[in-house]
Amino acid sequence: MNLYRRLILVALMLTTAVVVFGAYVRLADAGLGCPDWPGCYGRLTPAHAAEHIHEAHAANPHGPVSMAKAWKEMIHRYLAATLGLLIIAIAVQAWRTRASPCSAPLVASALVGVVVFQGLLGMWTVTLLLKPAIVTAHLLGGMATLGLLAWLALRAWRAEHAEVSMGVLLMARLGFVLLVAQIALGGWTSTNYAALACTDFPTCQGKWLPEADFANAFHIVRELGMTADGELLPLAALTAIHWLHRVGALVAGGVLFLLAWALSRRQATQGIGLALLCAVVLQVLVGVANVVFSLPLFLAVAHNAGAALLVVVMVGVNYRLGRAVASAAAHKLEHARARHKNSYA
Repeated sequence: MNLYRRLILVALMLTTAVVVFGAYVRLADAGLGCPDWPGCYGRLTPAHAAEHIHEAHAANPHGPVSMAKAWKEMIHRYLAATLGLLIIAIAVQAWRTRASPCSAPLVASALVGVVVFQGLLGMWTVTLLLKPAIVTAHLLGGMATLGLLAWLALRAWRAEHAEVSMGVLLMARLGFVLLVAQIALGGWTSTNYAALACTDFPTCQGKWLPEADFANAFHIVRELGMTADGELLPLAALTAIHWLHRVGALVAGGVLFLLAWALSRRQATQGIGLALLCAVVLQVLVGVANVVFSLPLFLAVAHNAGAALLVVVMVGVNYRLGRAVASAAAHKLEHARARHKNSYA
């Protein structure tokens, strides 16, 4: 069991690195640093493909291919491949220790499936030339991997339950759904390069309700920067994406703030409530700073890291509250059965 726990801990840290570094690769325009997959021009490393990379860079100095971008892209692939092997090892170990209540072999096996699909999305990201739908799905897959690993870690270390009302649990469930939706909106904003469609705050282009083209903004099957009809994506569409991401932040942030306040009022959940509050406030501040300071790279990457932190915290909140409510329900059922049995004795 100690090996199982160590594997989960290492995989959790590596997944965080893969998610954050993947955001850096995307934001640094290095997603096509190697325009094929899984190698780089069919070679294991950019060093082995140096001739092809230099030729591509000489032909288009401002294009997506350069030696620096190729290394960024390949390092991300190396990290992701290592993570995939770690997760397979976790699944094997989970089945070997399946008799232990700390193990969750079915969840670990599902995680292997997620990682395999994530690998396919990584391939399609390159071969389909950064289609927004594929890149956004790749981001969500990374967050799903992180969330499942966080759940496995909580199960492996037998995290303590926290007694709360059903209302607080439902708020936690709603908060998690809204967080996932907001991350999807954030990914859609980033992959469509709409983060600077509004350069002022709290208004957008000097208006509370700017001109927005939602039809083209959220047409899923299309090329990067193009409408479904093959025309250039208008500014109004980018504005719609950015503005809706702000509205989503207001809604999701409000629910998570209320949840953090409710948790911090109870001694048993005060710690995780304060952790959630800090994560929400930090993420909002970084998001605002990205607009105010015109999306500096380190802040944009930090915003993705903040989303990953919120996923881990919210998995922890839902795990602890859900197990507590389930345990209380099981206890009541057992008590009712005992009373029913005694009544016939």
